[in-house]
Amino acid sequence: MTCGSSKSFSNRSDGRRRVARQHPLRGIADIPPSHYTGNEATGSSQAFFLHRSDVKQYKRLDRKTDLTARKDIPPELTFLGATGTVTGSKSLLTVGDRKILIDCGLFQGFKQLRLRNWELLPVEPREIDAVLLTHAHLDHSGYIPLLVRDGFAGKVYCTPATRDLCRILLPDSGYLQEEDAAYANRHHFSKHDPALPLYTREDAERSLHSFRTVAFGKEFDLGEGLTFQFIPSGHLLGAALTRLQRNGTSLLFSGDLGRPNDLLMAPPSVIRKADYLIVESTYGDRPHDPDDPKKKLAEIINRTAARGGVVVIPAFAIGRAQTLLYAIHLLKEERAIPDLPVFLNSPMAIEATGLYYEHLGEHRLDEAQCRAMARAATLVHTVEDSKRVNALREPMVLISASGMATGGRVLHHLKTFAPDERNTILFAGYQAGGTRGAAMAAGAKTIKIHGEYIPVRAEVIALDQFSAHADADEILDWLGRFETPPRETFITHGEPSAADALRHRIEEKLHWRCRVPDYLETVHLENT
Repeated sequence: MTCGSSKSFSNRSDGRRRVARQHPLRGIADIPPSHYTGNEATGSSQAFFLHRSDVKQYKRLDRKTDLTARKDIPPELTFLGATGTVTGSKSLLTVGDRKILIDCGLFQGFKQLRLRNWELLPVEPREIDAVLLTHAHLDHSGYIPLLVRDGFAGKVYCTPATRDLCRILLPDSGYLQEEDAAYANRHHFSKHDPALPLYTREDAERSLHSFRTVAFGKEFDLGEGLTFQFIPSGHLLGAALTRLQRNGTSLLFSGDLGRPNDLLMAPPSVIRKADYLIVESTYGDRPHDPDDPKKKLAEIINRTAARGGVVVIPAFAIGRAQTLLYAIHLLKEERAIPDLPVFLNSPMAIEATGLYYEHLGEHRLDEAQCRAMARAATLVHTVEDSKRVNALREPMVLISASGMATGGRVLHHLKTFAPDERNTILFAGYQAGGTRGAAMAAGAKTIKIHGEYIPVRAEVIALDQFSAHADADEILDWLGRFETPPRETFITHGEPSAADALRHRIEEKLHWRCRVPDYLETVHLENT
């Protein structure tokens, strides 16, 4: 079997192209600051707002024409996101009359990417039969509330841990967007009145009724002879490789691929065979620093404490915050760092930490270690407590969301501590282009937060050793365990340079047939 012809939704003769989002209750499309940094060079928090007429309009393919036309067409795979970027993961698999969406994420980072969140999909949500969700992070799950609100009536299949994490993440995402829209209205950031959120907390909570859990390893029938199976990927609690099969032919989505030596998660499962492979490439152009991440963290904390400073760590609330807590617990136990105060200031991270108790066996920690992780920091629940912590002026470690400094309580800490050269701002995860985190990591001398330009005099460090994404070498090692090459490998979820570098290495080392698909490109999967 080989991969057949490819095409793009943006230039198809049948007219199937993007359409701008229109909603009976929405007169504008506003992108809240939690997903936007405003000034790409400085990481401004100011949201931008637009009218639906500002977004290019397209015609959607007629359903009846589509189904008639594809009676003799082999299965198709369309890349609706995470091509040329790490965000917006969505892949549409069409098999006969069945349409399956693998992941349903938000675009994040640069303005031109976030605008895509406001454009309707090139397929009616009501036509999609199911969503297979690889894991809970918003760049994979955050579009689900929109999909459901716009008419999706199928089920969202995921592992139990992914569902539990989405119960935290999605309502919080809706709430933050409502708050950001309200802030924009108060301060007149929008030329339209009123500014509205992309979706609300209520939208997100309603979408959770569509979730159904499937255990790791269980084969589930989707109809049309198509089955799927979730396999541990090691990236995050509940994260899965997703394998679909039909007529003896398999299609494997890596989702986000974990690492062999992660502090919390086991290595990604070994896969021996897949006819088609879709693999991520977040770090496809570089290796992670081989130094022990705990040792590097200790050096940073000790150096900052010695000069009387504060270590502020913008951290992803789910996954990274817990890894950092456990690392700090181990360092204190080893007496590698002083017994200075540590604060976890993220309600979402606090709630997510408790889920590690509920999913023992899906990560490396036992119950006692989970307890030690949770006790490694003072938990900051209320806004009043957050303000009190922000007023402290003693050596301490502050872990707070969001991980790319696009929103959340960490913004208040950055306003307070970034101007002081005694302090350290430590980024412990991937920083997407167009975010404050990326700007600061690149050496920005000022950042814009809540309409103010804040000087950055603190030491800024990017420590990618704590990344939960496999680097280029680790991806190659994982691929090298395949017993036979896939018939076609598609490289996604990476910036153009990273995806192309990984493609080159796969071709050079493994001699596989592989390529980087274009946004909205459709490929035929022959003989399935």
